[in-house]
Amino acid sequence: MHPSEVLFQGKRQPLLLPACDHYCGSEKLMRKSMTLQQELGPLFDITFDCEDGAAAGNEAAHAQLVADLVNSEDNRHNRIGVRLHDIDSPFFEQDVATIVGAAANRLAYVVLPKPNGVADVRRALEVINRAAVPAGPAALPVHVLIETHGALREAYDIAALPQVECLSFGIMDFVSAHYGAVPASAMRTPGQFSHPLVVRAKLEMVAACHAHGKVASHNVTTEIKDSAVVANDAQRAGAEFGFTRMWSIHPDQIKPILKAFTPRLSEVNEATNILQEAMAVNWGPIAQHGRLHDRASYRYYWTVLQRAKLAGLALPESAAAIVNQTESN
Repeated sequence: MHPSEVLFQGKRQPLLLPACDHYCGSEKLMRKSMTLQQELGPLFDITFDCEDGAAAGNEAAHAQLVADLVNSEDNRHNRIGVRLHDIDSPFFEQDVATIVGAAANRLAYVVLPKPNGVADVRRALEVINRAAVPAGPAALPVHVLIETHGALREAYDIAALPQVECLSFGIMDFVSAHYGAVPASAMRTPGQFSHPLVVRAKLEMVAACHAHGKVASHNVTTEIKDSAVVANDAQRAGAEFGFTRMWSIHPDQIKPILKAFTPRLSEVNEATNILQEAMAVNWGPIAQHGRLHDRASYRYYWTVLQRAKLAGLALPESAAAIVNQTESN
């Protein structure tokens, strides 16, 4: 039987997205990112930025450029999204009409910045869906930035919306929203992993995501020239806070992020051995190395293999056989 039938018993499986979300705003950087994605494959997503990427007075032309690039032959994997202006911006509906209206069937997702709560997200979805239906999918995936007090308060309700597939933590806007009560050091390591208000915000957002099977995306690392800091931030975000995705703002950050979120070969081998034994007993309980495993742990190890495959890890033959079997059933 397909693992989703056995392990998830008809429930919606948790979404999996590439572990790195690379942001870029200028034409030069957008084209450079597309070239890199062509070389590496769809191992990371690209988000074209309209909110911070468009120069003042150039918003309409920038939106048209984004639409043209998304629709171009250089978008080979259809793993490019776009961050729109926020719902209260005079340029939001213009972004939607120009980009979603022309490229909905090529967009991987759209990102909504600065909602103040679930009502803002619902309002934005109505505008997006009106533009998307004639041009492509009626349910274009939406990622929501959690960077205001209201959005954090209603993170569970936002994550519950079927069209929302990812919540991203906007640490700089969130810290700034405290007007000096949270120090600037909380925007970066180590403060971002220790300041109580920031830790609380991250944990509540991540919990909301996992409660609804959605993806939790960690904020940027601003030290763009120090790959060790990027790798450390990504490792801590995943291992200590439960994030499964992270922003990149420089091409040199992409590989350290991917490596940090990719299961190690030892984890893949362990998952393969456990799942092989589970399949041999029709997913009943097993004991391996003196430890009990049942469907709860099988769900974990099955996800390990899915994450490894998504990250482009060269799977051992036995692991590839399990993955291929689940796809063919």
